[in-house]
Amino acid sequence: MAEIIFFEKPGCIKNTKQKNILRNAGHNVVAMDILTYDWGNDTLLNYLSALPILQWFNQSSPDIKSGKIEPVDLTQVQALKLMIKNPILIRRPLMKVNEQYKAGFDYDEINNLIGLQKINKEDDIESCPRSTV
Repeated sequence: MAEIIFFEKPGCIKNTKQKNILRNAGHNVVAMDILTYDWGNDTLLNYLSALPILQWFNQSSPDIKSGKIEPVDLTQVQALKLMIKNPILIRRPLMKVNEQYKAGFDYDEINNLIGLQKINKEDDIESCPRSTV
């Protein structure tokens, strides 16, 4: 059994499903509010640095969907500044397991790290089902 620090948007349907997958596999999930956490550049980079900047962003956030923010045009410094100011932009969930940091819910990657129960991989367990965050 692993203890997972799980940064979510409270009330998010997909985050609830993801937490249930983790708990049903016997893991302890410590849920944290991604929107109110006091993010700093280094802390946020722990979760995001393994991904291209474009994949750091919650593609369902209003500013991304509307085109107000174009992540493809941002530097690392600009992206972090925007996310710290407006955490709804951060891809969810962010998870810490031991000293491993993850952004998003890649089932296979998480299964390899801590073990999960089989699910229907056809189900979308990451993107937001609502048109707004």
